[in-house]
Formats: sequence, structure tokens, C-alpha cells
Amino acid sequence: MREERTTMISLRRLGKSFGAARILDGVDLDVPAGQRVALIGSNGAGKTTLFRCLLGEYIHEGSVLIDGRDPRCDRTGVLRLVGFVPQIAPRLEMPVAALMRYVADVSGTGLAEMGAVAERLRLDLDAIRGRSFVRLSGGMKQKLLIVLALGRPTRLLLLDEPAANLDPAARAAFFEILAERARDTTMLVSSHRIDEIAALVNRVVELERGRVVLDDTVADAGALGSRFVVALETAGPEPSFARAALEWGLAEGLANHWTGTIAGPDRLRFLGFVARHAGLVRQIHVDEATDCHERRAHAGTAVP
Repeated sequence: MREERTTMISLRRLGKSFGAARILDGVDLDVPAGQRVALIGSNGAGKTTLFRCLLGEYIHEGSVLIDGRDPRCDRTGVLRLVGFVPQIAPRLEMPVAALMRYVADVSGTGLAEMGAVAERLRLDLDAIRGRSFVRLSGGMKQKLLIVLALGRPTRLLLLDEPAANLDPAARAAFFEILAERARDTTMLVSSHRIDEIAALVNRVVELERGRVVLDDTVADAGALGSRFVVALETAGPEPSFARAALEWGLAEGLANHWTGTIAGPDRLRFLGFVARHAGLVRQIHVDEATDCHERRAHAGTAVP
């Protein structure tokens, strides 16, 4: 049975192992059409493997549906809906011009749209058309992958560390294009620099050891004057975490519990800090502050 059209991504008990290594461990996740999700987590948390399962590249446990389609059974139909920018560029011997024509033919779009994106990224297509993709510099490869993903109509963008290897001007142009597409495109974006995508996303999902450990809607995170109460527990003491937590204004309580408040506009940046210590943080609660919450946080009492 097909999922309702209002659901763009549906994962049920998604599992994936490579040998004895369990990479994804029963992931359940629904992403409504039009939602923009930041996928965060430490290296090895399972983010890239999840992207590859969404693209139908891996045999896996559980179910994966993209707009009601199984990407393993209907890869062509799914890939027409999806623009993908990988973290690591593939080793393609195909010349750039042939690669662009192939993507244009498969997606039913023209080369002019790709050229417009390339111009905004300051990628000179005329200079590289005859060159093999694998011979391009890292920055050129990343720009071209973005051109192929954003230079055609898509309903879903899967972006795995998409701004890696981009120069500052190209990064700015890239995020401007994403902002323009935000109203009518579902996005799943993995980034170590969550500050870059804070204004773009409206939900944060954190993976750790192949499981969802945080799923937070953040549509109101940037409201001026808003504050959020934080209560988190770590697996044990860790000096670098403690120094950073104190800089965030958190107070250490008993049994490795930390509490405090953060400003609304800093919420995503704070979650990025937590993601960098995902292996240490056992649990975290982030709730909109009330007078009662604030008093309990300043008293060092965990907020349920």
C-alpha cells in the first residue's frame, strides 16, 4: 500500500549492517512533503548509509518509501524525484558534457537550467566540458554535483555535507539557491556546520550508533526573545565538554547532569555543539522556557 502523498520519506525499522558492524539499527522516521530536516550526528552515526538506503543503493532490513515508492523496486522513478549531493564525489570517468547530457535526459530537463546554477556558483562550464569528471579539482567536482542536483526540477533534495570543498562565495550562492527552493522542496541535509543551515531547516534529527536519539521541530527556534531550557546527561565527566558547557552557561549538577537556558536564535547552534559530543551525551531535553522552567534550571534541577 502506498503512503499518503503528504509523506515524502517514510522509514520503518530500517536496519543495515556491514559484516559485524551495525550501522543502522531500527530507524523509524517520517518526513512530510515540504519539510526541511537537518540530519546531524558524529562520524559513523549512520547518516551516509541512511542516504544510500534512500537512493536504493543498499539491500536493507525494514522498509523505505520515497513519495510512496520503494527505491529498490522503482529506482528510475525515485531518482527522477530526487536531487543528491554526496559527501564524497564518485569516481566517474565520463566527460563533464556527457555527464550533464545524461542527467538532463534522465530528468527531462534542459541544460540551460544547469548552466544558470553553474553561473551562480562561478563554475566555468565551457572550460571543463571536455574534461573527465574524475580529473576535476575537489571544488569543481562539488560545484558540478550541485549543478546536477539543483539544475533540474526535483521534489526531494538529499544533501550529504553538500558545502564541503566550496569556496566562501560558492557556499553563499549555494545556500541562497536552497533558500529559494525551500518553499516547494523537501530537504534532508547533513552538515557538520549546523550554523550554516540553521535558517534553512525547520527540524533536527540526530543519529547516534544507527538510532534516532533526537527529533526536534525548530520552526520557532529563531524567535527573538525566546528562550529554551536545556537538561542533559552525559555518560561521564569529560574536560573539553565541561569547558564548552560552561561557556554555554550550563551548570553541572549531580551524576553528570547539566542544566541551563539558551536563547532561541542559538538553539540550532547549541544542538550542533551537542552533536559534536554525541558519543558522550546520553539524553537531552530542550523545552521552551516558562518562569517555572527557568527557576528550576537555575536551581540545577533537571527539567522533565
